[in-house]
Amino acid sequence: MITVRQAQAKDLIEMQICNITNLPENYQMKYYLYHLATWPELSYVAENEQGRIVGYVLTKMNDEDSSPMPEDGHITSLSVLRSYRRLGLAERLMNQAQRAMVEVFGAKSVSLHVRISNHAAYALYKNTLKFDVDHTEAKYYADGEDAYMMKRSLTGLYPMEMDSMDF
Repeated sequence: MITVRQAQAKDLIEMQICNITNLPENYQMKYYLYHLATWPELSYVAENEQGRIVGYVLTKMNDEDSSPMPEDGHITSLSVLRSYRRLGLAERLMNQAQRAMVEVFGAKSVSLHVRISNHAAYALYKNTLKFDVDHTEAKYYADGEDAYMMKRSLTGLYPMEMDSMDF
């Protein structure tokens, strides 16, 4: 049985290994630490029965604008080890992160980038997770490949608990 839970500092090395194993774009440990320290409620891991991290989603709120409470979330990285794919883990990780964006920060939308050549990821985002291509960013990746910038509205998907709201 695979458990999806909030990421913790102790998970960062295994998250980085999962990233390096699967993805061409890799991050330094300080980037993971920054996400976890700044938005601790938003990143999640998938853990197998032995306690091994087999997937993760690293997320944040877009803080590029000057508003004190950003309304848009961003998926920085999503990765599931090959032997654990096609089990719905990516969808579970994404749904949990998106729900947290709405419940904790009141997010209205979420965005992500995907390589134009990554047809499997594009299909996951478009068909399963209902993201739409917003635009193409030329030479987005370090190797010069273009990326689709995809977005999804979160409005009405994860209603906030009424009794936790202040009136």
